[in-house]
Amino acid sequence: MSSAQEQLAQVSVRAASGITPLILTYNEAPNIRRTLEKLSWASDIVVVDSFSQDETPEIVRSFSTVRLLQRTFDAHAAQWNFGVVASSTDWVLALDADYVLSDELLAELKTWTPRDDIAAYFAPLIYCIHGRPLRGSLYPPRAVLFHRDRCRYVQDGHTQTLQIDGTSARLKNPIHHDDRKSLARWFWSQDRYADLEADKLLSADPASLRFPDRLRLRIIPAAFLVFFYTLFAKRTVLDGWPGWYYALQRTMAEIILSLKLAERKILRNRGEK
Repeated sequence: MSSAQEQLAQVSVRAASGITPLILTYNEAPNIRRTLEKLSWASDIVVVDSFSQDETPEIVRSFSTVRLLQRTFDAHAAQWNFGVVASSTDWVLALDADYVLSDELLAELKTWTPRDDIAAYFAPLIYCIHGRPLRGSLYPPRAVLFHRDRCRYVQDGHTQTLQIDGTSARLKNPIHHDDRKSLARWFWSQDRYADLEADKLLSADPASLRFPDRLRLRIIPAAFLVFFYTLFAKRTVLDGWPGWYYALQRTMAEIILSLKLAERKILRNRGEK
């Protein structure tokens, strides 16, 4: 082996032993294999499964470096924090089951060395429709790599937020968000997410909400603005049918949320909720 190859191997071992990938799953058979295949460099991977009813556990168990932990789901933040505690290293790489590391990010992680002044690293996300990367999306960069003693998840509407005790930095290369689950499953998830998001928006102090959330509370404009913003500001119209699919998907998510908000306003006016 040449000196360059030896150096690369040493770096790879350091990355593998210094980071624990953490993934949450529930009926993720269409996605989880692709995600795990990009984590072959890791010596220990933690998957927290909410008692999936499809082939997810069997697929996960086929990877020798994965520890499958099953926990009844109560909230996303609680599920993530459970997995963080179970991680075997100080640094955790938290991934959704449909997050696939790009080859460029894999190369970056091989040479990654943690800095003492950084508690978390954000990665950009590239949204994919059935494997086709889009030019843009509504997804902001996400904190995916963090020191487990300096960060903790808290529930935030339908999702979770990572509270970071310290400063953060950005990874240069992206993760592909590539969900291959059925459209029926997507509708099922959006119905649940919209309930949680509507409760959050209606219980919050309006002054504390971001502009997009204040706009959602107005109900009518949100879906129209999302449709045109996604197509033209994010340029998904140039991606053909995958771009239209994404724009319609995001618009439908806003419509579902608008229906939930309108329903709650009607029931409150009637004194039923």
